Amino acid sequence: MSNASLFARRPAMILLQRKAGHMTQATPTILAYHAAQAETDRAICDALRTIIDQHLPDAESKIWHAHPVWFLAGNPIVGYSKLKSCVRLLFWSGQSFRTPGLEPEGSFKAAELRFTAPGQINPNALGNWLEEARTIQWDYRNLVKRKGRLEPLF
Repeated sequence: MSNASLFARRPAMILLQRKAGHMTQATPTILAYHAAQAETDRAICDALRTIIDQHLPDAESKIWHAHPVWFLAGNPIVGYSKLKSCVRLLFWSGQSFRTPGLEPEGSFKAAELRFTAPGQINPNALGNWLEEARTIQWDYRNLVKRKGRLEPLF
């Protein structure tokens, strides 16, 4: 069974690889995450990643909690995940952005946008949100240390 099909069946699990006769853990990659998606969802993910990488070239990107996420100085900025009927784009500090178009998500400062087709992605609006994400941040990195209390970094 390939890593991509393993990942598709259990996205939250850490993949196992055979190395020198032993099973070892391998962190799934964003490419493996994309490969595990259906064609339309993969196209959405590919488009999102391209735009995010263009606007946040200095961000660290990785699979975090089973989804692609971009970090600046250890703080989660933006990510996306496959939901049952769409791909959700999430900005951790999006409720504080000035550019309209995002919907509040959860009880902290996150905001989201959902896509069912790649053509729904507005590169200009996404670029604006990504630029705002550089300067408007809430400190999710230290959320546990502060016992659930968010503090602004802007």
